[in-house]
Amino acid sequence: MKALFSPSLMCMDFLEIKKQTQILNSRCDCFHVDIMDGHYVKNITLSPCIVEALKRVAQKPLECHLMVTDPENYVQPLKAAGADMIAFHVETVSAQAFRIINSIKDAGLKVGAVFNPSTPLSAAQYYLHLLDKITIMTVDPGYAGQPFIEEMLGKIEQARLLKEKHGYKYIIEVDGSCNERTFTKLHNAGAECYVVGTSGLFSLDNDLEKAWDKMMAVYSSCVREG
Repeated sequence: MKALFSPSLMCMDFLEIKKQTQILNSRCDCFHVDIMDGHYVKNITLSPCIVEALKRVAQKPLECHLMVTDPENYVQPLKAAGADMIAFHVETVSAQAFRIINSIKDAGLKVGAVFNPSTPLSAAQYYLHLLDKITIMTVDPGYAGQPFIEEMLGKIEQARLLKEKHGYKYIIEVDGSCNERTFTKLHNAGAECYVVGTSGLFSLDNDLEKAWDKMMAVYSSCVREG
């Protein structure tokens, strides 16, 4: 399948977020919206209020990555705000995974699961078939700009093999340090969607249109060489 790219909104210039969203509308496949509660991770970022504002500008799906302790509390607010997908961390739903998945689907949204570097795919083995996307973290969650964890390449390959073996429909997304140094390895392992942030996109040029073109040229070169 064609590689998909999901810019991380928390890496945008917040003073230019409307302009940058408009630029990315014609280029990206979806927007990655990190929502952090200060409990599951120490950082605090975006919220349903921001999603509601973004929905007035964004022309591509808003996929909300919940780094929160109680994801069930966010389903209806994000539905009302205009989210298109909700992705929860596997550890946060262990006692009510199917109930939360059903509530997300009943809200008319797509559902994703996020795997921390130390979380195996087997932690979600009984509901992998229900997921529209799985996100494999290649850094520990909560902060941008962390070093790539090489061991996650095996997990990406495992997700690809499971998908092929069982006919799962999920998209394999990678979140964390997707850039020139890792694109080849990620592609070869089976990544299908890349969350791009500071190192992969926004730092490449002050002009976001030029930065996007540079990123795509880098990716094409990495994949061709790989």
